[in-house]
Amino acid sequence: MAIMLGADIGGTFTDFVAHDAATGRTEVWKVPSVPSDPVQAILDGLADYTGRTALGHLRIGTTVATNAVLERQGAVVAYVTTRGFRDVPFIQRGNRKHHYDMSWVKPKPLCQRRHCFELDERLDAKGRVIRPLDESEVRKVARAIAAMPEIEAVAVCLLFSYLNPDHERRVKAILEEVLPDHAVSVSFEVLPKWKEYERASTTLADAYLKPVVGRRLNAMRARLDDAGITAPAVLIRSNGGEMTLDAAAATPVQLLVSGPTGGVIAGRHVAELAGIDHLVTLDMGGTSTDVSTVLGRRETFTTAFEIEWGVPIQIPIIDIRTIGAGGGSIAWIDKGGMLRVGPQSAGARPGPAAYGQGGSEATVTDANVVLGRIDPANFLGGQMQLDAAAARAAVTRVGERVGLDPEAAALAILRIADNNMVGALRSVLIERGLDPRDFALLAFGGAGPLHAASLIREMGIARAVVPNHPGQFSAYGFIQTDARVDRQRTIQLTSHNFPAARAREMLAELTDQALGELQAQDYTDGITVQQALEMRYLGQNYELELAIGEDALADDRIQALWQSFHAAHEARFGFAIPGEPIEIVNLSVTAISTTAKPDPAKLDVDMPEGRPVAERPVHFAGGTVATRVYSRPTLAPGQRIQGPALIEEAASVTVVEPGQHLVVDAYGHLVISVGA
Repeated sequence: MAIMLGADIGGTFTDFVAHDAATGRTEVWKVPSVPSDPVQAILDGLADYTGRTALGHLRIGTTVATNAVLERQGAVVAYVTTRGFRDVPFIQRGNRKHHYDMSWVKPKPLCQRRHCFELDERLDAKGRVIRPLDESEVRKVARAIAAMPEIEAVAVCLLFSYLNPDHERRVKAILEEVLPDHAVSVSFEVLPKWKEYERASTTLADAYLKPVVGRRLNAMRARLDDAGITAPAVLIRSNGGEMTLDAAAATPVQLLVSGPTGGVIAGRHVAELAGIDHLVTLDMGGTSTDVSTVLGRRETFTTAFEIEWGVPIQIPIIDIRTIGAGGGSIAWIDKGGMLRVGPQSAGARPGPAAYGQGGSEATVTDANVVLGRIDPANFLGGQMQLDAAAARAAVTRVGERVGLDPEAAALAILRIADNNMVGALRSVLIERGLDPRDFALLAFGGAGPLHAASLIREMGIARAVVPNHPGQFSAYGFIQTDARVDRQRTIQLTSHNFPAARAREMLAELTDQALGELQAQDYTDGITVQQALEMRYLGQNYELELAIGEDALADDRIQALWQSFHAAHEARFGFAIPGEPIEIVNLSVTAISTTAKPDPAKLDVDMPEGRPVAERPVHFAGGTVATRVYSRPTLAPGQRIQGPALIEEAASVTVVEPGQHLVVDAYGHLVISVGA
């Protein structure tokens, strides 16, 4: 039982990576996704896998939670809150996405106002009881919810419950007693942090997902068992850690950014191997493109995530931005006669016109076929024959509407798709004050290597790295991840009134919770605990996270803590205000259990350099060029290839433009740079 398997369920393909610790062998493959039944794609992918009976661990990244929220396919939720606050999910924030767009409509919350209920209880801003909870009123509300058969779940978010959860816990107990068939989410368990709207929105999302995700996960375990796959299965959570199926069903909001995290985790390992301090990752699949950063060889995390603009979900997640740009993104003409690409996608069914499955609209994949960058006879290693004539016909129809021949139309489609991705890259680099010239671009996903060369040219990035198995890179990250649990809680203390004993007690409680969750997943060894405070000068609107050591809150270390914040603030913002009161807003604890990982294998230094296997005309912006084609498995470490060139492998193609060159590093990663 030594085989670790990672499975990444995407919108177009489901990717698999299996690593046998006994032999050191790694196998990769992919199958078409089944959007209506994600579990079926896993069963399809494992049906012919010879090592299925020896699986020791199955890690799955899924978009079940993401799609349920984006497509508004979750449960009908009742919202229970303190009297006077039931409109918080509807008022939202006072800002607008487009200030001067009169047609803009505020996003809808995940509940309806007729399903909102109030309780006449109240805590003050220090968590003290002003008005006790009336349990008979709670039972009355429960009966009212029971009288609405459409309601499947209840979200409870009482005022200041993050400071004192007693009322919420009692409400939950009564609701579970009166409504045993309803899922119940309470804000203290989901997000014990301040800011009423963010806490309400996150708790609503958790309740909205519980019935749907619970049914899917129960079906997943049962169907895996029926197929003879008895290995423990876990899901990748949004912070890059893992959680059991039961834990995921209990807190499904933790799955909202499950799949894309794998590529960032694997990217960190590539950065360590290649000695690259800063990476910007680009995961371009069939439906979407995800971008993130690895700074100082560490992933970047955030709690400022929104499922759509104005609907925040404040869980700890790897900071990933997603846009609708993928190989299946559809080219279309808007009302002004302008060519656009995406965010609509042809998906897995019917897929691009080249798939020959009934799709007729031109996509990015079709454009790459027309330009000669994808060999129709060698797609997915020859397992899938593409219809080049159908791709050309689809691109021709788009070109005719804007007065372009097929090749010019295909180049325009790629240029627009690239520009969309440049916007995403700018959002995680330039808009955060980061210089693209300090970064390398790590391009993966089935379509990422096709666009890496043009993106570094557009962005002014010095080099691009195409890792091994780019088409299954996120799944590869799943078998490299550690078990990780994040816990956060609002405390709201100031440096002028700082009861250190209380802060130590709350940190210890959060640490015990994090360690307990790891132990529930059978992780007891190699655990490290990281603690941090989110602090700011009193009156500021945003917090600065400050990592602290074990004894940072000892009574004789408090003054040193304030000095550390002043120094961190000056380093980050260029100034400090030593006499100003400091506010401690949140406590955070991260517990990580380091897991066994596959050892990266270097290429054989004695292998001969790979020779071109073919040459064909490929269209670039400067014209059509005879381009050499190489097979990636034949390339030797240190081999240099001058562009233009194509590097083909089973799940992707790497394009090297004229004026660029490629070097194969010791581990087989492809490094593209500008110049000779």
